[in-house]
Amino acid sequence: MAEAGSGGTEGAGGGKSRFDDIYDRPDPRAYFRRLAPLEYEIPQHAQPVFRQVAAERTALDDGLPHRPAVLDVCCSYGINAALLNHDVTLAEMYERYTSPACQTMSTVELAARDKEFYAERRRPDAVPIFGLDVSAPAVHYALEAGLLDAAFTDDLEQGSPGPGLNRALAEVGLITLTGGGSYVTARTFTALLDGARRPVWISAFVLRTVSYQPIVRALAAHGLSTTVDVSRTYPQRLFTDERERRYAIAAVRALGGDPAGREEAGRFHSLHYESRPDTP
Repeated sequence: MAEAGSGGTEGAGGGKSRFDDIYDRPDPRAYFRRLAPLEYEIPQHAQPVFRQVAAERTALDDGLPHRPAVLDVCCSYGINAALLNHDVTLAEMYERYTSPACQTMSTVELAARDKEFYAERRRPDAVPIFGLDVSAPAVHYALEAGLLDAAFTDDLEQGSPGPGLNRALAEVGLITLTGGGSYVTARTFTALLDGARRPVWISAFVLRTVSYQPIVRALAAHGLSTTVDVSRTYPQRLFTDERERRYAIAAVRALGGDPAGREEAGRFHSLHYESRPDTP
């Protein structure tokens, strides 16, 4: 769910601020300290949506053994996995990782404490969840904390899935995305769908500053239809400065959107895209 997308390389949009340095740390403390003042909130908005979609996908009998897994693209430190599978809020996570007590721990100690923390809050309807992000430190931490069942660092913008990801894709029934729509393209989704063995649904929150249409076309080529309610938007975070605000307003207008009351009011906003097979 990386705010900066896979690998933390925000800035692909020219006018957006960069947050590269918070994705290569050994644990998520810097991530939460940096994003707290910006009120980064899209994972919390996605939580009930992803839970509902995951439940619907799990209930679908696709004729294959085992429950279908969720693959979170641009997963960073496993925040979406934490919210999906545990009784925890994003506000609680901000409080936890920015607390004075948390700052004195080593990464090893923090990961051990996190493993206990999330295990105690594990939901009975938890689903298998894999993570994909080119930031090795981030996905390693998510694994150590018990948030992900498997994690992969394959850069699908540059190449094909490796053997491990290929095996995992056979189990994937739902792909989720928050924040990474600015940084992964149709190449990533094509590679994922080419490796799928189950019917795959995709639930994605994408900034209004970005056109999702190239990905929609790639999904259609794989038999997926995409719906979006353009009248409902989801706040992402505050702008870092006036320069970023001007960039977002211009980008939304260029794509035919109206920034009034949203980007003009000082925050990035996202749209929710839902893609499912044309036939069950």
